[in-house]
Amino acid sequence: MLRLWFATALWKRVIAALLLGIVTGFLWGPEAESIKWIGDAFVRAIRMLVVPLVFLSLVAGVASIGDLRRLGAVGWRALLLFVVTGQIAVWLGIALGLIFAPGRGLDTSALNPGPTPVPATTSAVEMILSIIPENPVAVMASGQVLPLIVFAMLVGIGIVMAKEDGQPLARLFDSGAVVMQKVTAIVMELTPFGVFALMAWVAGTLGLDALSALGQLVLLNYVGCLLLIAVVYTSIVRFMAKLPVVAFFRGIVDAVAVAYSTASSNAALPITLRCAQRNLGVSRPTSSFVVSLGATINMDGTAMYLGLATIFGAQIFGVDLSFADYLLISVLATLGSVGAAGIPGTGLIMMALVFGAVGVPLETIAFVAGVDRIMDMMRTATNVTGDSAVTVAVATATGEIDRAEMISADDV
Repeated sequence: MLRLWFATALWKRVIAALLLGIVTGFLWGPEAESIKWIGDAFVRAIRMLVVPLVFLSLVAGVASIGDLRRLGAVGWRALLLFVVTGQIAVWLGIALGLIFAPGRGLDTSALNPGPTPVPATTSAVEMILSIIPENPVAVMASGQVLPLIVFAMLVGIGIVMAKEDGQPLARLFDSGAVVMQKVTAIVMELTPFGVFALMAWVAGTLGLDALSALGQLVLLNYVGCLLLIAVVYTSIVRFMAKLPVVAFFRGIVDAVAVAYSTASSNAALPITLRCAQRNLGVSRPTSSFVVSLGATINMDGTAMYLGLATIFGAQIFGVDLSFADYLLISVLATLGSVGAAGIPGTGLIMMALVFGAVGVPLETIAFVAGVDRIMDMMRTATNVTGDSAVTVAVATATGEIDRAEMISADDV
């Protein structure tokens, strides 16, 4: 039995737990709250991972640049496009949440989430000062993520500037990031149990209203990702790379298929590299740098989803967000997606990062954990498409693409 359990793909176990939890909740009713503690334990395990995962992944990601000179013609263009598309993505998620309001009107009073935390009102100057950590250790202990991100990026830049002297530390952080990915994988094995308990609790307490809100969230996640692909990435390919759009998408179809089925940017990385080099004609040095960098820091689908999920959580628990909160969400969702490991399930971990900063109750995770895998598949496919689009745009700008090798539109 145990062998069969682990032989079954995690996403299949999660979907089965989701369905079983819904049925259990409907049959059991409000008494299903008696097993909520199992879901609470799962959420606590997710919160446990936030600080070490973000810190180690960010330092390792920045340090992987290896040489500041690599941030020349290729590097700065890639970074600029990743940042711009990331901001477009998160604001798109915020806009979809505000326009369609998937969580509005849902009565969550029966959930007893406790007092809703109120984000502190700060001026622009105070916000700028707050991102500079006076004591990095205290920042880690208190879970202040934005100054933690700033410190992690500075450490990564320092490692790059130290060159050979910084390599031992770079390897240490890279190993630490890999270890945390393994720890994350262990925690993700708890997902079916947490999803079952949380969905039974939500379904038993709120009934069909909760499922309707969830369905809207899933639909908006797919709409947001498809908009990114159809509008943002297609524009980059057509107007910046000046390549035939149909041929581009045919060239990356293998990478997108692997990304969607595995929900892992890391798993799709070798396929994405092969597609960029063999199907799109991008030179090996440029494709290796940009695609690898994108797999580390470009998570547009995740950024869009974090913006959408935060608005969703604010709506279901009645949290009033100001424009300053939206700005904070945009910064944290973009930087948080940079710190997200390219493995399934890390979107849930990044939620705890963003929710806590703007006062959205972490009980929101109970709503989305069950359907996160379904959405994660589309987000990962979006991320890989973005990596490929930026790669061909940068390669075109630097003359590192062989158009003769690219699949012609006539072959499609």
